[in-house]
Parts: sequence; C-alpha cells; structure tokens
Amino acid sequence: MRVTIALLGAGKMGFALLSGWLDAGYEPEHLVVAEADGDRRRELEAAFGGVRVVPSAAWAVPDADAVVVAVKPSDVGQVLSGALLSLGESTLVISIAAGVTIATIESAVPGRPVVRAMPNTPATVRQGAAGIAAGTNASLTDVELAVRLLSAVGTVVQVEEKMLDAVTGLSGSGPAYVFLVAEALIEAGVLVGLSREISTDLVIQTLAGSAALLSADRDPEQLRASVTSPGGTTAAGLRELEKAGLRAAFLDAVTAATSRSKELGN
Repeated sequence: MRVTIALLGAGKMGFALLSGWLDAGYEPEHLVVAEADGDRRRELEAAFGGVRVVPSAAWAVPDADAVVVAVKPSDVGQVLSGALLSLGESTLVISIAAGVTIATIESAVPGRPVVRAMPNTPATVRQGAAGIAAGTNASLTDVELAVRLLSAVGTVVQVEEKMLDAVTGLSGSGPAYVFLVAEALIEAGVLVGLSREISTDLVIQTLAGSAALLSADRDPEQLRASVTSPGGTTAAGLRELEKAGLRAAFLDAVTAATSRSKELGN
C-alpha cells in the first residue's frame, strides 16, 4: 500500500520516525516534512535526499493519507490550526505530543480520525516501545495504519487513552530507569576494582544480552531463577537488592511518573 505521510516537526523523535520509514521502504517522494527552523530544514535536506522539506504545516498536509504531529505539546494547537484548511476530511492525524489529549486534538481538527501515541527514545535506534489510543472517528483501518507507521521504529501496543499515562510512566520514562541502573552497576564495578572502561563494557553487554534473553523467553522470574544457584554469588547479590527495596523503588517510580503524566495532561 502506497501511503503519503506528512511529518509536522522534525526533532529527535520526528527524525527517528522519518529514518525508520525510509528504512522500511516508504518512498521519499511520498514523505514530506514541515519544519519551522531553517537550519534544521537544511540538515534534513542533506540527510534525506528526495524527501520534501517545507517551512509550514499548511504546505505539508495536502493529499497526505496520514499526518504525524511531532512538535512540542505547547505548539500542537498552533500547528494544527495552520494545517486545518489543507487537511483532507479523511486524513489520519497521529499525535506523539506528550500529554495532549485526543479531545484536544479532535477539537483542533474536527471530524478527522485521530490516534494518540506515546513512543519512547529507543525509537531513535529502531528499538522503541509505543502505546497508542484511538480517537472517536478512528476506524480499524486508521489504527492499523498508525501501528504500521510506528512499528517502523519499534514495538506498538494499543490501549485505552486513560492508560497512556501508565504507558508514559512505564515505557516512556523507562529508559531513564534503565540508564540509572547502568550507572549504578558501572560504579559498583569500579568499586570492586575494575577500570571504568572495562566496567562500562561489561555492563552494556550484560544489559544487552539480558534484554535479548528476555525478548526470547518473556519470563523474567524464570530467567532470574535460572541464574541464581542456591547459596551462590547471585543469590547473595539479590538478597542485598531486596533488602534495599529495589523492587518497591521501581513500583514507586512508575507510579510517580504515571501520576505526573496525569498532572501534565490536565
């Protein structure tokens, strides 16, 4: 299926999506990017030959099958207002702007199908995790198109909109939790005598390898048990983590981030 896509905003996430679409086989001549910053437009033109880059959303959306809104949340209203007169009646509007509700987007583009999405930063390396929620006018075909576009940079799950705050608290903020764990493990390696370079190499590969095992098996409890010999080194280390309340800390972190997402949305 040949799809024409208009991308409104080309920051880090927009850039990742554009790269993913091209890698997935979407034709450059069917992609258009609206970016207000002149320097950024020149960067995009140099990086993505064949993709049309324009300064205004109004110039980007005519004849588009899908419009992906990837601007700052505070700019969504203005950008959609500029695009509205050129927007087709059946054009799918996909928003990845954090905290901007489906109702807000639908009020800016009356009658159009809307899908709201919450991706995360690993999308920049095609390993993202995104939650999506369908709006009032979005059909099954619209949702399938949104899934296909976001799948170019990772995994996509569909949830009710009220659960997008939980998606934000878990996978949206999740990379930061993992990076903090990586920092702590590297420091621990240095503490027990390893050089920082060697400790960093070991931690990065341990996290990458563990993620690969988890992706294949999908049972973290069983995987943990399989590397925990009774009375062994891993058991000793895990005992200290449980004593320190690591599990409860993650529960609290995700809960706090979910609550903050709700506050920002309101």
